[in-house]
Amino acid sequence: MSEKNSIIFTKKLLNIEVKKRNKSDEVNENRLDPIIVAHKYKDSTISLICALFAYGNVKQIVKFLDSLDFSLLQKNDEEIREVLKNHYYRFQKSEDIAALFIALKRLNKDTSLEDVFKQGYKKNSSVIDGINSLIQTIKDLYQHDTQGYNFLVSKVTTKTKGAGALKRWMMYLRWMVREDNIDMGLWSGVDKADLIMPLDTHTFKVGQKLGLLKRKTYDLEAAIELTNTLKTFDKNDPLKYDFAIYRLGQEKII
Repeated sequence: MSEKNSIIFTKKLLNIEVKKRNKSDEVNENRLDPIIVAHKYKDSTISLICALFAYGNVKQIVKFLDSLDFSLLQKNDEEIREVLKNHYYRFQKSEDIAALFIALKRLNKDTSLEDVFKQGYKKNSSVIDGINSLIQTIKDLYQHDTQGYNFLVSKVTTKTKGAGALKRWMMYLRWMVREDNIDMGLWSGVDKADLIMPLDTHTFKVGQKLGLLKRKTYDLEAAIELTNTLKTFDKNDPLKYDFAIYRLGQEKII
């Protein structure tokens, strides 16, 4: 099969998968995804917490998220620390989890995650700049420097080659900006065409196997390359393919 025909076949395959997966019951107790918890609240701050902890085994992710009392986002610092003192998740100790809750609580007193993101994004329509704005603001609002916390929140990204793919942040933006039976579309004023693929091991491997991604290094540059390829399928909404590609890998179909 020629490369052109292969791409046409892949586009048809993915369009079928997108239609098949874009159903509200695609995410359920038997087919888990961290967005299942975010859907219960439809709140951008709670959704960010869900996205940032979305690494590791999906059952453990959802179990941990279900254990959190999100009303703490309205409480004082000491109450947050006290209630979370026995909580931990993989690389994050209780003080790391409390630090995130306190920083987000402080941010919401004067502004919103959406507004902080847009302050960075609108200059060059760059979602990376928007994410950097959020990361820097969160870190400025509560000084906390541990390996677990830095992994959770990520660091400001100034390059794409060799840099972390910012998968959890990119997934969060997909949830916030797109709106269908999976994504919530809680934000406005951000162009779906500017979003970047939330590249994880599943989408990375499936992208390579389908000939959508040639880069062999798992980094932000690879996420951008995959996004640009998918823009040839749908220039206005390349991330409509993300969840389908992820499921194809997760379910070992490809």
